[in-house]
Amino acid sequence: MTGASEMLTNRQKLIYRTTTGMVCAVMVFSIINFIFNDHFPFPNGPEGAFVHLGLPHYFKMELTTAKILGLLALLIPRVPFKIKEFAYFGFGITLLSASIAHFARGDARLSVLFIIDPLFFLVLLIVSYAYFEKGHSFSAR
Repeated sequence: MTGASEMLTNRQKLIYRTTTGMVCAVMVFSIINFIFNDHFPFPNGPEGAFVHLGLPHYFKMELTTAKILGLLALLIPRVPFKIKEFAYFGFGITLLSASIAHFARGDARLSVLFIIDPLFFLVLLIVSYAYFEKGHSFSAR
């Protein structure tokens, strides 16, 4: 996370690191649940979350792999700028798609947080990216 924070003020570094850390934490949480708890967030239901959303089983493996690679891209300082941009973009699509999928499935009847939660982390991701971009533009000068 330090690669983008070379020329930022201390306040900007704190915002960047906090938002990036929160986004990475939610991605780690989802990876762990994809691997070890197939029924999250529906513990009493007979189906897993991916089946509930109408997604094929293989997509869970692809998404888990992509999230692991995205985390590595964001957290390893020497990863090239373009690769980090792809990770941000991929996480953005993932979070927006999660909100849309839960909305389309009608999960808002269970809890509106199924729709709002991914959008909240999307906003954090956008803030993180804005400070990542700002830090990179300073280091490019």
